[in-house]
Amino acid sequence: MLIGGPSFCHSTFQSPSEDGNFTDDVVALVQKEIGGDLKSLKKVSGLLEQLTLENKQLEEQVLTVSSSVPLRVSAALSTAEESRVKLESLLEKERLLSNTLQQHLQGAQVWADSIGQVLAQLDTLERHMKYLQCLARIEELSDFEEVLTQFHWPFISPPTQTLSPPANVQEFNSQLELLVSQLLSLQTSDDLISEKRETPSRPGQSQTPPLSLPIQIMLLPLSKRFRYHFTGNRQTNNLSKPEWFLTQVLIWMGNSSNFMDEKIQPILDRAGAKVNARVELCRGLLTLAQEKLAQDTPRLLYDDALFCHLVDEVLQFEKELRSTHSYPRAYPGVLHILLEETVFQKWLSVERKMAVEKVDAMLSAEGAWSSQYKDITDVDELKAPDCAETFMTLLLVITERYRALPCPRAQLSFLALQKELVDDFRIRLTQVMKEESRQPLSPRYCAILNAKHIPAQNHFPFVFSQFFLQLQQAAVSVGEEILGPLGATETGRLASLEGSLFEALLALLERLRGDMLGRLLDAVMRDVKEKAQPYCKDRWISLPSQSDQATMSLSSSACPMMLCLRDHLLQLQQMLCLPLFQMFWQGLAERLNSFIYEDLILYNHFNEGGAAQLQYDMTRNLFPLFGHYCKRPENFFKHVKEACLILTLKVGPALLLCDMLKQSEEEEGILNHQQPSPESALNELGVYKLAPSDVQILLNLRSAWLNQS
Repeated sequence: MLIGGPSFCHSTFQSPSEDGNFTDDVVALVQKEIGGDLKSLKKVSGLLEQLTLENKQLEEQVLTVSSSVPLRVSAALSTAEESRVKLESLLEKERLLSNTLQQHLQGAQVWADSIGQVLAQLDTLERHMKYLQCLARIEELSDFEEVLTQFHWPFISPPTQTLSPPANVQEFNSQLELLVSQLLSLQTSDDLISEKRETPSRPGQSQTPPLSLPIQIMLLPLSKRFRYHFTGNRQTNNLSKPEWFLTQVLIWMGNSSNFMDEKIQPILDRAGAKVNARVELCRGLLTLAQEKLAQDTPRLLYDDALFCHLVDEVLQFEKELRSTHSYPRAYPGVLHILLEETVFQKWLSVERKMAVEKVDAMLSAEGAWSSQYKDITDVDELKAPDCAETFMTLLLVITERYRALPCPRAQLSFLALQKELVDDFRIRLTQVMKEESRQPLSPRYCAILNAKHIPAQNHFPFVFSQFFLQLQQAAVSVGEEILGPLGATETGRLASLEGSLFEALLALLERLRGDMLGRLLDAVMRDVKEKAQPYCKDRWISLPSQSDQATMSLSSSACPMMLCLRDHLLQLQQMLCLPLFQMFWQGLAERLNSFIYEDLILYNHFNEGGAAQLQYDMTRNLFPLFGHYCKRPENFFKHVKEACLILTLKVGPALLLCDMLKQSEEEEGILNHQQPSPESALNELGVYKLAPSDVQILLNLRSAWLNQS
């Protein structure tokens, strides 16, 4: 019964770790093994021995395990620590290696990019080489240049009739047409056309299609000659002589025009190529001039003399190109070279400087205030002094210089310069006028007045030319950027063509002209009034009647006044231009009319003889003085003419008129349809200017002889 007992007890016995109540476990074990049977108590000793043995075995196991476990754990921990250290070392090496690799990759990327660009360039060069090889092969297969040589191409000198045509001219004509047609066919493929290099857009320059292939080949010998003569250290490559290469280009255009029109153009037409052979050649030759100018112009920016000469030659070249060679306006010439910002600003600066120097020189010249046409009556109507003529010529020359520019903004910049010059000229004239204002009747004062009248609106015709009207429309859209704020009113007037770009300046000139003319009239009237004092104080009320005189003659007291008027009129007619003199004598007549009416007629009383004498002096002497300048001078002296008419009325009509005026005055406000109005009665007498009250005053001035009657 004891055999296997310990194992049984061990298997059924629960450790205190699994059941916290150890006493209950013992009770349960005893209850199970012995139970309630007292006979089973003999098992107790065996059970105790078994348990004691088992306990001893367990103690031995525990001691064995307790001694061996620390050694194994220590070994495992040591191994783990070594592994951790190795792992950290490996991680550090990995980090360093990663950083090194990243730095290497970053440094290598620059080389990779550079190598990529080089490879791309090599690829491009390889394609170009293949293209050039293809062209070389095509050139080998063609006898195009040889055929051109048979026609004496290129024409370096003007073609003459002495040049004998090739013997087999018909065969060469056929070959020429075949080769030109084949070259045109080659050009239809974009892959066989040399790449167009992107060129930066320039002001006023439009994109143009590439030259046709036959023209490119025809240009080769001319291009070679051009570069031989006008590049490098050749004497013909002279910065101070741009006319040499510009003229050469024009000569080649002229020499080749007939050949292009007669030989090449018909072939192009039959091949369906919509190009003009002569224009195409001009385009190619222009490229040579453009490249040369683009190289030379920046080198001349610091030499005003050479730069001005270059601008002159470029403008002349452009003019010849458009006129003589009929080069289309749609294609750019060479003016866009002058529109590069730095070059253009230099051009404006030089133009301003030279214009101011010319104005200084012409105003300080000895004959600045005399007219060069003073001895030619038919030509010298304006009597413009040399300084004004020179200034107007200067404005016109500047206009012609920038008229052909393809950029409205550039044209408006020159227009702003012209406005600046006009205003400066006005200020200079004002300064000179102030110096001469003490002697307004002097020839120099009149010359200044003529000079101010020259740029007036009706003598500024180019302002209203088609070119300026088109420029005016451009100013409405972009002018404020160059001309400054225009204002809504001025913009509207410009847009509707009611005003002009010079309107404000012309208004200032006209106002100054009016002031000067007023001073001139004041000076003449002072002299006339002084000479007229005896005439105004004559005894008009006691002069003999007309019947008592054998013949009527000018009042002796009026002679100084009349002579003064005549002399001033003759003198100023010689010194003032015709439009100004017309304004002068009309203004003088108006002032004389007021002076004689107010200071002579209204100031005196008249008998019959005095009224007749006054009428004679006016109608037979004063009015004819102005009859040299108009057909009806009396119309400028209406107050005087009508006053003489009232003063010389017969007694009967005068009494009736006086009664009617008095009655009309008494019945003022009462409507009377049967009696005519005072105005209608006066109109019947020929009085239109004077009012009824004025007529009453005049009638009262003859009251002495009216009362006698």
